[in-house]
Amino acid sequence: MTIESESDHILFLSRDLLDDIELQRLEADKLLLKCSRLARLSGTDEIKQWIKLEMEGYNGSKELSDHYMSRTGRWTNFAERKGYWGPLAQIEENIRVQKLRIDVSKVESLSGDGLIGAMRMNRDAQQALANGISSMVAIRSRVLNMLHTFVAGVYYERQFAKVAESTFEQYKKDVDALIAAHAGEVLEKLPSVVARLQEGNDEAVSQALTTCRRIIDSFADAIFPPQAGTYNLGGNDLSLDANKHQNRINVYVAERTDSKSRRTRIRQNLSNLYDRVSTGVHTDVTAEEAFSLFLNVYLFLGEILHLGVAQTKDSVMA
Repeated sequence: MTIESESDHILFLSRDLLDDIELQRLEADKLLLKCSRLARLSGTDEIKQWIKLEMEGYNGSKELSDHYMSRTGRWTNFAERKGYWGPLAQIEENIRVQKLRIDVSKVESLSGDGLIGAMRMNRDAQQALANGISSMVAIRSRVLNMLHTFVAGVYYERQFAKVAESTFEQYKKDVDALIAAHAGEVLEKLPSVVARLQEGNDEAVSQALTTCRRIIDSFADAIFPPQAGTYNLGGNDLSLDANKHQNRINVYVAERTDSKSRRTRIRQNLSNLYDRVSTGVHTDVTAEEAFSLFLNVYLFLGEILHLGVAQTKDSVMA
C-alpha cells in the first residue's frame, strides 16, 4: 500500500495493529511500541500516558496509574498498595517463567516415607504458580482488549472519514457541475465565502454571511427568474416578484417533486437558512457557525439542482 498522507498512514497502521492483536503476531514490547506510535498520531493524552505505563511500569504515586491499575486488574491488595506494578512485557515473561516452573516441578515418581508430604507440598506449589499465572493472564487479556478497543476506534473513525471524504468529493463534483450549468454566477461567489471564513474575524464573517444570502438570491434568479402573477401552492397564492426569492425556489421545488414531506422539509430548511444568514449580518455569529451555514447553503443548492436532474431522467424513461 502506498502511504500518501498522514491520514492514510494512520489508517494503514491501525489496520495492521488490529491484525497484530487479533492474530497475536507481536510480543508485548513490540506491540506497545507500535501502539505508542499510533497514539502519538491519533490518541488522547490519557491514552499516550497509559501506553507509556504499560511500557515502563506503573507509578503508585500517580492518579492515572491507580486508575489503570484498577482497569487492568493489577491490584492484589489495594488497601496495602500491593499489585502487579511491572510493564506488560514483564507480565508476559513472568507467565512464561511460571509455566516452566510448573513443568519442572512435576513429579513422575516418588518413594519413601516422605512420599505423601512431598506430593502435597509439590501440589500446593503448583497450585500457587497456577493461581499467579491465572492472574497475570487476566491482566494481559484486559490490556490487549483495551489496546484493541483503542486501535479499532481509530481505524473505524479513519475508515469512515475516508469514505465520507470520498463520497463528499464525488458529490461536490456533481454539484459544482450542476451549479456551473444552471447558475454559473453562484459558483463564482463560493471561493469568496471560503476566503472570508478563513480570516475568522467578525467583519469577515459578516461579509461571508452577506455573500451566502446573495448566493441564495442569485440562485433563485437563475433557476426561476422573476415573473408577474402568482402561483398557488398548497392553497396559498405566492408572489413571484423579483424580491420573492424564497417563493420562487419553493415553486421550482414544487414543480419537480410530488413528495409533500420533502417540499415541506426543503421549505423549512430554506426559511431557516435565509433567516440565519440575514440575521447573522447584524448579530454575533461565530466563524464555526458561519462555516456550517455556508456548507448547509451549498448542500441545499445541490439538493435543489438534483431535483431537476431526477425529473429529466424520469422524462427520458417515460
